[in-house]
Amino acid sequence: MNSASDVWLAVLKILEEKLTPTAIATWFDDCRAIDLRDDLLVIGTSTDFKRNVISSRYSEIIKSALSELFSGECDLLVLSEGELDEYQSNMQPEGFNPFDSSQFTFDRFIVGSANRFAQAAAIAVANNPAKAYNPLFIYGDPGLGKTHLLYAIGHSLKANRPDFRIVYVKGDDFTNELIQAIQTNQNAAFREKYRSTDLLLVDDIQFIAGKEMTQEEFFHTFNTLYESGKQIVLTSDRHPEDMMRLDDRLKSRFEWGLTADIQPPDYETRVAIVKNKAEQLGLILPDRISQYIAENIRSNVRQIEGTVKKIAAYRDLLYNSEIDIELVEKITRDIIRGEREYTPELIISKTAACYGVSADDVKSSSRAKATTQARQVAMYLMRKFINMSLVEIGACFGNRDHATVIHAIKKIETLVSTSPEDADIIRDITTNITNKS
Repeated sequence: MNSASDVWLAVLKILEEKLTPTAIATWFDDCRAIDLRDDLLVIGTSTDFKRNVISSRYSEIIKSALSELFSGECDLLVLSEGELDEYQSNMQPEGFNPFDSSQFTFDRFIVGSANRFAQAAAIAVANNPAKAYNPLFIYGDPGLGKTHLLYAIGHSLKANRPDFRIVYVKGDDFTNELIQAIQTNQNAAFREKYRSTDLLLVDDIQFIAGKEMTQEEFFHTFNTLYESGKQIVLTSDRHPEDMMRLDDRLKSRFEWGLTADIQPPDYETRVAIVKNKAEQLGLILPDRISQYIAENIRSNVRQIEGTVKKIAAYRDLLYNSEIDIELVEKITRDIIRGEREYTPELIISKTAACYGVSADDVKSSSRAKATTQARQVAMYLMRKFINMSLVEIGACFGNRDHATVIHAIKKIETLVSTSPEDADIIRDITTNITNKS
């Protein structure tokens, strides 16, 4: 019993002896093992609601089952689908480098009419860094393959130009590193890291918009690299001109080279993505099932691949039998309906983070300007994402009355339509919510 999957299968057998078949089917039908390290088992389930129920009602009985298996104490962590990407990125071993992985290569990138231009541009940059297109700016909605192309460029150059110094960073991490450098008086080391590289890959560059010090630092980093003939590749969820809070001088520089957009994949590309991912996981999917997935999950490559992964998990953990259309319909039901498990806590935390205040501040009676605006935006987004009643929204903020909630929602609706800067902030928060819920 070496793997997390083996352990979880053994736990399920114990649970089947102690719980009713209905409880097993209701709460554990889509659970899968994620990780097993030290004295911790990590499992994943599809929604925040199931995660909360399993954690509150069944964690002790699962821990008891783990104790039976290991003859010692073992802890449990339950994650929802939306939390898995962040956890799995954090569980990568020390020194992990995506450019060392064969998973993120040009060969593994499925090309179709919606992404062919961006893929061709990325290959051109990998073949002729700083000579083809500099900077290369790739933009499009989340989950369409922008990060894959960044990794593929890095992978190609690492293989063909091992002397190349490559730095990959996310936009918000660039800000966090800068803050840390300032606090620890490591500005020189920070600048050396980013300004002495041969290839700078920045994912989600939109998150530096509106942060004056970060934009100033990145402006000088960009200039240093560009003038030194070093390659810069950026991704974003929008075109530079649509980043209302981005400095004009950065907007113009981002468009110096080539901008390439990625659109949702067409049907044929979606089928190819399903078959490619299934092959990687050792799955044999009948054409009917591949076509069903492609017909019903249309806008997000990450969701398509996630569905195939979930099918593989069902095969490995629960069924060990041939995959049929009924199982696939069950797995994809929530995605097809477009349902997401948004919660007031998620919306409050993402909104608070964007305004630089705490979630507790937002729920408090504080009238500080940033806190007040964050609170009003959170109310607006709760109405938008969850369609909660005014009373329910007010209850999340110290039982504020419905008139206060109405005022907040109307105020933010006005801001969205009249203030490009505020609209851009709310768009950033929305992106964070939809990406990480």
